[in-house]
Amino acid sequence: MQQKVLDKFHELFGADGDIRTYFAPGRVNLIGEHTDYNGGHVFPCALTIGTYAAARKRDDRKIRFFSINQFSKGIIETSLDDLTPSDKAGWTNYPKGVVWAFLGRGLKIDTGFDMVITGDIPSGSGLSSSASLEVLTGFMLRDLYGLDSVTNIDLAQIGQYSENNFNGMNCGIMDQFASAMGRKDNAIFLDCNTLAYEYAPIVLNGYKIVVTNSKVKHSLVDSAYNDRRSSCEKALEELKTVTDISSLGDLTEEEFEKYKGAIKDETRVRRAHHAVYENRRAIKAVDALKSGNLAEFGKLMNESHVSLRDDYEVSCPEIDVLVDAAWACDGVVGSRITGGGFGGCTVSIVADDKIEGFKEALTKAYKEKCDLKPEFYVVSVGNGPVRF
Repeated sequence: MQQKVLDKFHELFGADGDIRTYFAPGRVNLIGEHTDYNGGHVFPCALTIGTYAAARKRDDRKIRFFSINQFSKGIIETSLDDLTPSDKAGWTNYPKGVVWAFLGRGLKIDTGFDMVITGDIPSGSGLSSSASLEVLTGFMLRDLYGLDSVTNIDLAQIGQYSENNFNGMNCGIMDQFASAMGRKDNAIFLDCNTLAYEYAPIVLNGYKIVVTNSKVKHSLVDSAYNDRRSSCEKALEELKTVTDISSLGDLTEEEFEKYKGAIKDETRVRRAHHAVYENRRAIKAVDALKSGNLAEFGKLMNESHVSLRDDYEVSCPEIDVLVDAAWACDGVVGSRITGGGFGGCTVSIVADDKIEGFKEALTKAYKEKCDLKPEFYVVSVGNGPVRF
């Protein structure tokens, strides 16, 4: 991939000058879904798949982008003087937003650049190609322009800020944090309210993490995501009238049951119920993993899916078919939807010697019930962004 992106850069923009190559990973979240913007805990890990770039500074203020994955779009041009989001800009709104956010922090980017990207995160899979691209762009800008004061946590916050305020997607911090702060063979237990975090080794003796791509992505994901966030914010305001909290993540299950009567809408009750209970599941799941209790970890994953399906309503029929089939398989300790929802991927923990049977069973069920064919990735947990 590194050589591929470099060769295309040479072809499009020439081989002279100081051309640098970079990588930033995608992520999968093991548990703690839709808790990040509710002040709760998440437990993601960076993957060894992600986004690659070759880039070189220019002498003028022009910026030129090219994506090998979206070859037909051609070279897309803008400049430091035209950093506004537009439909025409397509995928380049993500790196443009990061440049805009850097400048908004008073960081000095006084010339443009040429950038070619490619990636091996499947499009629409829910493995966070957008956050990977944002972190990659920030990492590249820091390196190209010598902005050494910018930390990797800053890169995560800049990526989230740009996605919220430039691209209009009200995501939490998890995706960018996992990409920017990934560590090989570790997941990140992150308190999204305080950004306190710790690394927890992924020790799955005799088991692997298997991501199953449903190959579907329902178009309502962005608006529905923002709706879910808005519902939780309203529920929080209602709860604040009866208890002193700053986020839904502050509540235990017992406290939520005590105070939930303050929420005046049944849908908001269910949304907040998920946020509170999912946060506690994430905390319990990390404790289970640390103590080697993989069965308990898997049980919590399964409960997470039920809550995402029924209370938060971000699953879809195709995903439910894959999860139900996984639950019926020998050697599966847990399976759930991962990512924003409405399609994308499931994440399962599967015994090494049962993986082929797992793939066969899910492929058969998915073909019979949805007339679709899933893709499987037995994933490795990798590091954060790097310059090659």
